[in-house]
Amino acid sequence: MSLYCGIACRRTSFWCYRLLSTYVTKTRYLFELKEDDDACKKAQQTGAFYLFHSLAPLLQKSEHLYLPRQHSLLELERLLGKFGQDTQRIEDSVLVGCSEHHEAWFALDLGLNSSSSINASLQKPEMERELKGSFIELRKALFWLNVKDASLLSTAQALLSWHDAHQFCSRSGQPTKKNVAGSKRVCPSNKVTYYPQIQVNLRELEAAAWFSHDEVATALRRNDPYTQQQKGTVPFWLPPKVAIAHHLIKEWVEKTTCSTLPA
Repeated sequence: MSLYCGIACRRTSFWCYRLLSTYVTKTRYLFELKEDDDACKKAQQTGAFYLFHSLAPLLQKSEHLYLPRQHSLLELERLLGKFGQDTQRIEDSVLVGCSEHHEAWFALDLGLNSSSSINASLQKPEMERELKGSFIELRKALFWLNVKDASLLSTAQALLSWHDAHQFCSRSGQPTKKNVAGSKRVCPSNKVTYYPQIQVNLRELEAAAWFSHDEVATALRRNDPYTQQQKGTVPFWLPPKVAIAHHLIKEWVEKTTCSTLPA
């Protein structure tokens, strides 16, 4: 028994060390990309890009889940060329993470106008047909994404939104310039540096609402609730059937005797 416990402890320690080592390595690599523009440009050559349109990520439906598509730099350059866009637009991309094998991940919004780009935003329907996907509001697609993708896309959306809102210096009124990774913006006229900050959207908090037991039960009984939610006939969004949250809600509906959701 003691031998078995010793082996189990050593295995646990090994995996904990491996996870910690991977985290430290990834953090150091991302820090290097954020501080070194040349290294970040080199990482774009072999990296992957997630596309957005007006802060809505490009997603493809796969059974009961949404999957974000990755595009290589070459694919992105071909796409921009097909729509008459300059590859300079890629400079608007932001670094959002990397894989364990140091494949850098970037996000680029093709629907926002940048002060540093001479190109106008691309039309959403044309892009969706070409890319064979849909640009869907993240808050509506959140329950149909796995945890990893939801976290990555949320980070990407927040960064893209911050850069869109800070294209001009609040002191001089002059256009600011982002570094390659998008970890900061600098005003060339007065050298003031701006860094992304996470802020709570109070409007979304104010929009939170409670629903009665009967309303939730009715929504669960509907056929194809996803399509009806898209059309707006269901007043709220339910997690997909494969999600743990869906089964928790269903269990509560079947067993509870209360008239409102518990706090």
